[in-house]
Formats: sequence, structure tokens, C-alpha cells
Amino acid sequence: MQISPDVLFSVAGFPVTNTVITTLITDVVIITLVILATKKVSLKPQGTQNAIEAIIDYFRETTESIAGSRASFIYPWVVSFFLFIIISNLIAQIPGFESIRFHVSSGDHGVPLLRAATSDLNLTLALAVASVVTTHFLSIKHTGIKGYLTRFISFKMFPVFLFVGILEFVNELAKFISFSFRLFGNIFAGEKVMATMYGICSFGLPLPFIGLELMVALIQAIVFAMLTMAFMHIMTDKSH
Repeated sequence: MQISPDVLFSVAGFPVTNTVITTLITDVVIITLVILATKKVSLKPQGTQNAIEAIIDYFRETTESIAGSRASFIYPWVVSFFLFIIISNLIAQIPGFESIRFHVSSGDHGVPLLRAATSDLNLTLALAVASVVTTHFLSIKHTGIKGYLTRFISFKMFPVFLFVGILEFVNELAKFISFSFRLFGNIFAGEKVMATMYGICSFGLPLPFIGLELMVALIQAIVFAMLTMAFMHIMTDKSH
């Protein structure tokens, strides 16, 4: 398995890869779940509505315990990141997920039609950019331009605070790398492990690793969501 996703075909010059197909499937699954959860809203939720409300309530209450009243505009982002990542990761654990082959040309062995969306560094970097940029936008909106800039530029106790501000700026840039590579690395490594296990013995041997990958899928989604929540809390807190 190569690091970069496989290009299946092009649409108006735009390359469509197997991770793009999986991303679209993930979007369809999320939209379907939202429709099912809101189709018959009940005061005593059951089924899909109950599951979705349980996830939303968990993140809302967790965000409120940390960010207080600011949870109203933070937790929707947290829930969105969590749902997209966890569903994308879980879809990739369906048996036979990568067994369907797309033949680019006659005579070739074909490439997987589907591949875990989060095993594509392009996608995880896009998620990282969305998280970091939104965090800074919310910071400017709720602390003001002056409050935002003083996090990075301050002449109090010169040059100590100025040096601290530079470190803060570098830290913000490092988030793009840490967010994207953490998620990408864990999911891609899991795919490599599963491919190896299936190659050795497709019956029985992969089972414990499937359980491990399910746990990794959940943990990585929670980590991304929780880090986003923590950074949004810090950057929108006027007392910092």
C-alpha cells in the first residue's frame, strides 16, 4: 500500500481518488443519520435519535464543564469533527472494504475502489486547517483584535513576553502538523497492519487486530475533537 491515494479517474481535470469516494460515502452516511434522527423527533428518543442525542449531550456537557457559556458555539464544531472522523474510520473497518478493485486499464490488477479517508494526508491536513483556522476566527470574534494580537505580540516585560509570543505563534503553526500527522499516521499504520495480517492468514488471525483498529478509530476521533475543544476554549478565553 502506497502512502498517496490511488487516482481512479478524473472529472473536469480534478483527480478522483479512492479516498475521495470514501469521503463522499461518509458524507452520505452522516446526512442519512441526521435525516433518520430528525424524521420523527420524540421526547423519549429511541434508536438513531437516542444514539445521536447521547453523543451530542456528552460533548455538550464536557465542553460546558470546561468552557462554560462558550460551549454554545464550541461544541457544535467538536461534535462535527468527531462524527466525521469516527464514521470515516469505522467505514474502513467493514470486512472486504478494500477488496473491491477498480481497473484503470486493461490487464492491470486494479487498485482498491475504497480506502480509509483519514489515511489520506490531504484530508487530515484539511481537517487540521479547518480546526485551527476556525479556532483563530472564534478567538478574534470573541476576544477582539486587540485581545487576539496580545497573545502573540506583547511588549510587557520586554523581551520575555515578546519571546513567549513568538513561541505561541510557532506553536499554532505546529498544530497543522500535529493534528494532521497524528490522525493520518495512526489510520495509515493500522491499514498496513491489517493488510499484513490478511496476507498471512485471512481466517482468524485478523480478528484481534480488527478489535484494536476499532479502538484506535474511536480514540483518534475523540483526541481530535477534544484537542479542538481545548484549543477553542483557550483561544476564546479573555482571561488568558
